[in-house]
Amino acid sequence: MKTLLTLSTVALMAASAVQAQDIVRNRTPGSDFPIAQSVEIPPGASVLYVSGQVPPVVNEDAEQGSREAYGDTETQTVGVLERIDAALQAAGYTMDDVVKMQVFLVGDPEMDGAMDFAGFMNGYTQFFGVERGNLPARSAMQVASLAVPAWLVEIEVMAAKMPE
Repeated sequence: MKTLLTLSTVALMAASAVQAQDIVRNRTPGSDFPIAQSVEIPPGASVLYVSGQVPPVVNEDAEQGSREAYGDTETQTVGVLERIDAALQAAGYTMDDVVKMQVFLVGDPEMDGAMDFAGFMNGYTQFFGVERGNLPARSAMQVASLAVPAWLVEIEVMAAKMPE
């Protein structure tokens, strides 16, 4: 009986220790690139999946559906991340809770069809980075197109946080 009580106490303490763990962002060794190599989410974390967000219109005077209406890759990235921030906040999360990101970039016609990765990174680092301490695991890929031809950026994220 004493052994069973001791084992039960140890099991409860171990379960408490597991639940007390934090989300761990494993940096890429020897790199200051602003993404995590991997992210560990312990049991008990709340997880939120945010559907792909697309850029808002930034120039109401431009022709509807035109690139001028949505801006370049950097402008679109900032607009998309602001939309993600709003969706996260509405659910009780913040950008610091983002643990995984998938980025879809369309080739920019003004760059001979190549994706503007530098423009994306200029927008991205306004929200994420080593100095900010919020490094999500991330994939970025060039896609042929998005639902609206002038959209150059779509981003979906997964956020996680430990209960308070």
